[in-house]
Amino acid sequence: MIPNMKTIRIILTTIIVAVSIISSAQTRAKNPFGLVYGDAITENVKGKVNIHTVKYNLNGIEIAANVYTPAGYDASKQYSAVVVAHPNGGIKEQAAGLYAQQLAEAGYITIAADAAYQGASGGEPRHTDKPAFRTDDIRGMADYITRYAGVDANRLGVLGICGGGGYTLKATQSDKRFKAVATLSMFNSGEVRRNGFQNSQIATIQERLQKASDARAQEAAGGKIIYAGVASITDEEIAKTSTDLYREGYEYYYRTHAHPNSTFLYPMSSLLDLMTWDADANMDLITQPLLMIAGSKADTKYMTDEAFKKAINSKNKELFVIDGATHIQSYWKPEYVSQAVTRLTEFFGENL
Repeated sequence: MIPNMKTIRIILTTIIVAVSIISSAQTRAKNPFGLVYGDAITENVKGKVNIHTVKYNLNGIEIAANVYTPAGYDASKQYSAVVVAHPNGGIKEQAAGLYAQQLAEAGYITIAADAAYQGASGGEPRHTDKPAFRTDDIRGMADYITRYAGVDANRLGVLGICGGGGYTLKATQSDKRFKAVATLSMFNSGEVRRNGFQNSQIATIQERLQKASDARAQEAAGGKIIYAGVASITDEEIAKTSTDLYREGYEYYYRTHAHPNSTFLYPMSSLLDLMTWDADANMDLITQPLLMIAGSKADTKYMTDEAFKKAINSKNKELFVIDGATHIQSYWKPEYVSQAVTRLTEFFGENL
């Protein structure tokens, strides 16, 4: 019997995922820093880009971060620096690390940190995703990196990826230490948690707020924390996922670039904060130069478009579209990452 197209798609996805798992596992096994992105640093060599694992305190929580220094780094000289905020569910060893490394290759000192309550950073309950915390994580990276040897605190930029992009917009509305602001595949966590992806859950807002309220009450009473999100997923479930963002996201986070510190889970009670928050509220407060990057095929591009048009007071702003790229492909696919990094390097070079 000849298989139908749906069956063929599932088979092909399974094969691709299986190969990717082997490749990803080999990468992690070889990388002493736990980095799971392509062409990651495997050792620090004098005269080349180096990675430095650091820890610092933010609001009583120990934060785990990686600092990348450029080739020929000399602590007695002055360098521009870039803070890189990771995606929702992501950690510093994935896309944020890739962009931090490539920007270091372009001559910047960069930092990628795990958000508080997430990754290798401290904080309980685990995986908490509250906008106020994620926003302060970005300010915390600025606190640390502006005191790092060789950094010119007056030449500080920031790049936020996915959910980190939304939190970056919020952080830079008030924190004017950031002289240039960039986002990649920006994801407005509040809008999506409230309205659903592509406004698909507007009819259930009150129902979901009630669930979040009940979860908070259970926590307050000393009960078990209820988590929202996806803990694990099968290859068949991935293949059946209709949206590019989530299908490719599951492949990225659970297969090709999986890391034990990365997860899609977050406490249900976090929705009390998320569902009343918007990344693009008060965008008129951003006066710094602004670069927003999104793929032409990204099904999340509408969020970048919404925020970009509200940045009416940016000194200069640009929407840079990567032709052919989806949201997740901008995290790892070399031809798309190359385009993004080239424009980011030009942008920070012009404005720092």
